[in-house]
Amino acid sequence: MAGARQETRVERATADREIVISRVIDAPRELVFEAFTEVRHLSQWWGPEGFTTTTRSFEFREGEEWDFVLHGPDGTDYSEWIRWVRITPPERIALLHGESRDDPNAFESVLTFAPDGAATRIVMHTVFPTKELRDEAVEKYHAIEGGRQTLSSLASYVTEIVRKGAEG
Repeated sequence: MAGARQETRVERATADREIVISRVIDAPRELVFEAFTEVRHLSQWWGPEGFTTTTRSFEFREGEEWDFVLHGPDGTDYSEWIRWVRITPPERIALLHGESRDDPNAFESVLTFAPDGAATRIVMHTVFPTKELRDEAVEKYHAIEGGRQTLSSLASYVTEIVRKGAEG
């Protein structure tokens, strides 16, 4: 019981800096996880609706990085950078995400992949360095809707792979 109270305090301490988005995807956990491990997959679904991705470099291993450009539907390019902090296949990915390797405003995300019957529940838990940075991400960059759209793109991508495999 003491541990549960302590966990609750930790959650409250970061609640104003967090965004948590989840979705159930009708595909096996291993496939959903794999969609994060290979650039050939990521380039097909990463980003909100209307965005495309160009990868500069990619190495999916702990301590390695993904350096890429997110192209907005309005023609705006966004430099992006992710360092893979901790990878536990096929359950969890912890990462640091910013505009570049030295971005002081980079945020931490933990993605969990849990079986949900034959489907997979993915939870994206992001913690920003400050409440102000979280609020800016939500208000200026529409981070919550963008995160939902990104997981929707992932869901469409992997369910299409499952469908093609079933036809196959």
